Amino acid sequence: MAELKPCQGCSQRHECREIYKQLGKAQGPSFAFKVVVAFLLPLFIFIVSLTAFEGILAKLTEIKVLRAAFDLLLALSVTFAAILVIKLINKHLKKNNT
Repeated sequence: MAELKPCQGCSQRHECREIYKQLGKAQGPSFAFKVVVAFLLPLFIFIVSLTAFEGILAKLTEIKVLRAAFDLLLALSVTFAAILVIKLINKHLKKNNT
């Protein structure tokens, strides 16, 4: 791996290289599950609830603007509630692990 030009004149370039080697060898728990729960699950919940409310409200009203506004508000409400539940579960799990 070729050194970058800004590093050539640096007196600490060898120390930086060692630090990055150590960081590359660091072991720890995978955070992929946390990423899915924190970002993808709320997005999935929002999309599913938006679709569900669209189907439900399509039967109740023909006014598209009103239906879209209610769809959005209801889907955001469900998503917000799901995020709160996820936070409570996470807090409870952390409390039990300590």
